[in-house]
Parts: sequence; structure tokens; C-alpha cells
Amino acid sequence: MNFQLTEEQTGLRRLVRDFVEKEIKPIAAHTDETGEFPWDTLRKMGGLGLLGLNIPEAYGGAGADHLSAAILIEEIGRGCGSTGLIVAAHLGLACGPLNAFGSEAQKRRFLEPLASGRAIGCLGLTEPGAGSDLAGGVRTFAEQRNGNWVINGSKMWLTNGAEAETAILLCRTDRDSGSRSLSQIIVPTDTPGVVFGKPERKMGLNGSHTYAVSLEDVRVPAENLLGVEGRGLQQTLEALDGGRIGIGALSVGLAQAAYEAAKSYAGERTTFGAPLAQHQAIQFKIADMATQIEAARLLVYRAAWLRDQDRSYTLEAAQAKLFATEIAEKVCYDAIQIHGGYGYSREYPVERIYRDNRLMAIGEGTSEIQRLVIARRVLA
Repeated sequence: MNFQLTEEQTGLRRLVRDFVEKEIKPIAAHTDETGEFPWDTLRKMGGLGLLGLNIPEAYGGAGADHLSAAILIEEIGRGCGSTGLIVAAHLGLACGPLNAFGSEAQKRRFLEPLASGRAIGCLGLTEPGAGSDLAGGVRTFAEQRNGNWVINGSKMWLTNGAEAETAILLCRTDRDSGSRSLSQIIVPTDTPGVVFGKPERKMGLNGSHTYAVSLEDVRVPAENLLGVEGRGLQQTLEALDGGRIGIGALSVGLAQAAYEAAKSYAGERTTFGAPLAQHQAIQFKIADMATQIEAARLLVYRAAWLRDQDRSYTLEAAQAKLFATEIAEKVCYDAIQIHGGYGYSREYPVERIYRDNRLMAIGEGTSEIQRLVIARRVLA
């Protein structure tokens, strides 16, 4: 087994880390406090080819592998959870399905602007009555009329929604309730009848905006069907497998940031005549953090590597997301404990990192769903 990154992957990590230190980390607290969408940062990332990192060069991307994309998201998350989620959703949930299932014409029209960094994208799955139960819960309906899809319904929790140029929506295209009654349809967000609400008020990730959207007689051409009609659920689950690697990587980055902050504080803060880092209770916490983060990182990298080898990775992606998101929760909790009262103050970054990570065990499938995915495969 080879755990060594390639020269290209090592160089990418160095490039992204330098960018994060200069452009992302210094404004992370401002992004959280103001809720400003980091357009300037994203445009700079687009100029570096990072917003289409694992998309083929033929469609405006950089042609890197999926492990490189995990490294990218991890490093961005180390600097700012909001920016990390924006990029993870854009790459995994918008660019990913377009690249995997899109026709040549769809890739030229919709994928190229996203991969080149000229625009960002989003995916719309969840509805007020459909969260984990997509197969039975989706009510947004699309029917064909005169060569168009006419869509009516609503979606919620669209990451990047109103900022996105292109949305992929999971719609029911057959009145039956079976798993083959759903399809994915590409919808430009400026299409008449697409109405976004205000950004949701959230616990964290305030610079990453999340929206509800209503769809009233939204008309798009029939050729905007993504992939195969009736295969929307299967295509969505495949996209979520890749997205779970991204969320796992983002949690690793957030945990790394909390760990580094805790180590720094433990070396500076003196109690009972000695730095915190000299107290065994604190040493044990930091030792656990270092070990747990490395274990989570290896699970994420393994899932990404399997994907790059065109091997099945559904089980491994679920394991990586489950472990990384829940371990990051513990690492962030312990980082606050090490900071004591200051950990609860916005003067220090660990409270923000804790709030940002809390979503990770919910989005892209809750921890409970990950355990179902894992159990069904190991017990089969």
C-alpha cells in the first residue's frame, strides 16, 4: 500500500494552502459575521483552475483526480467552512452530475462555465416533505408539453441556490411513486417561474447561502433532461457518494483548523505555573485529536482513491463521511474545552469552527443514513 501523495498532489496542497493563508483565512471571521458571499475569493479560485479541478480539460476543468479534489476541499475547510462548502457543493453536486451524465451539448453549454470558474452551480433535492426519503417524498413534478419540461413544486436547502447560474433539480416525471419515477433536469436559475426565498438563517456556515425555491410553470427544453429519464434517483445517489467524500474532506479540514488552534493556545496559556500543553489532561486531548484526524483523513483519501480507480466506493464514502464528521465534532468540542471560557467567545476561531462543522453530520445524508448505507452493505 502506498500512502505517498504524488508530486502533483503535493504541489496542489502547497498551492491551495498558500492561497488559503493569504486569501481565505484572514477574512473567515468577517465572512461568518457578515454573511457576505465570498465572490472575490471564488473568482480568484476560478482563475487558478480550482473550481473545475477534477473536471476534464475538454470541458474547462483542470483534469485532476478525485483525491486532488478532496485535498482541495480539506485545505479550504481548514481556512473557512463557508467557502469550503460552497466549493464542495459546486464541484460534487453540480459539476459532478453534469460530467457523469451530461450529453456533449449539455457539457458544452452548462458544464464549461462552471468548471472554468465563470459561474457556480447547485443541486436541488430536498423538499419540505422529502429529506432522506427521496424516492417516496419528492413531489416536484415535471411533465412534457410541446417539447418542453414544465416544472411545478418547491425545493429547500439549496446550497449556492440564488448565486448559482445552473441548478440540477430532482423531479418526479411519472405519477407512479416507484424508484424509477424520478429524473434530473437542468434548470438555468434565471428561468421564469424560478423564485428563490431569502437565505436561511443558520447556526453556522453563514457565508454559504442556503435557499428554498418555488417552481411555478418553469419551462425548459426537453433536451435539458440530464442522463436517462426515470434514472434520476440512481444518478442522485451516485452524485451523493461523491459528495460524501467532499463533506468528509471538509470536516477533516475543519478539525485540522480546530486542532491547530488548540495546540497554539495550549502552548501560550499558562495555568498553575505551567503552559497548558504541559498538563497531561491537555496532552491526552491533543494526542487523541491528532490520531483521530489522521484516521479520518485516511478514510477520506481511501474513498477518493477507490473512485479514481473506477472501483465501487459507496461503502467507503459512507464510512469516511460518518467517521470524519463525527470525529470533527469531537475535535471541535475538545478544542473549545482547551480554550476554556475563551473557547465560547467569538474572539477565538474555535467556536465558529464548531458551528460550521455541525451541519456536516446532517448534509449529504445524516449520520443515521450513513449507518444504514454501511449496514446494508456489510450485512448483505
